[in-house]
Amino acid sequence: MREPTERNPRIFDRLTIVWSMLVLATVVTTWILSKDHLSRGVAVLMIFAIAAWKVRYVLLDFMELRDAPRPARIIAEGWSLTTPLMIMILYWRH
Repeated sequence: MREPTERNPRIFDRLTIVWSMLVLATVVTTWILSKDHLSRGVAVLMIFAIAAWKVRYVLLDFMELRDAPRPARIIAEGWSLTTPLMIMILYWRH
């Protein structure tokens, strides 16, 4: 990553963009999907999918696993995929 300079402010660096997308995803899940705009099942499915996506980006960018050794990244990616899937399966079987 380039260091900030007067001509190159870090306003649009990767972390700022990812953080902005995470905030937007939080707004969507909190104020749009939690209301009665969609059926309960669809809303729950979308909330869990967005949560899994958010977890993945937090792990990769804010915990810096994007450049981690391959085994660590595979474990993190697997965890961020399987945990929400297991929760969704348990929710649907309930």
